[in-house]
Amino acid sequence: MDDKEQAIARKGRHIGVVIAVTMLLWLAMSLFIGPALKLPGRYALLFDFAALGGFIYAVINIFQLWRMRQDNQR
Repeated sequence: MDDKEQAIARKGRHIGVVIAVTMLLWLAMSLFIGPALKLPGRYALLFDFAALGGFIYAVINIFQLWRMRQDNQR
C-alpha cells in the first residue's frame, strides 16, 4: 500500500470517528446529561448547533476524501 492509499484510509477512519463521537455526544448531552443537570431547553439548541458543526466538518472531510480518491485514480 502506498502513501496516498494510507492517507485515504487514515482520513476515512478519521471521518468515521468524528461522525460516531459527534452523534454519541449529541445524544448524551441532549437526552441524558442536559435533563439530569436540569438545564433549560435553550441549551438543547446549543447542543444541536455544536452537533451540526461536527457534522458539517465531517461533510467537508468527506468531500476532501472524495477528491483524494479521484486524484489517486488518475
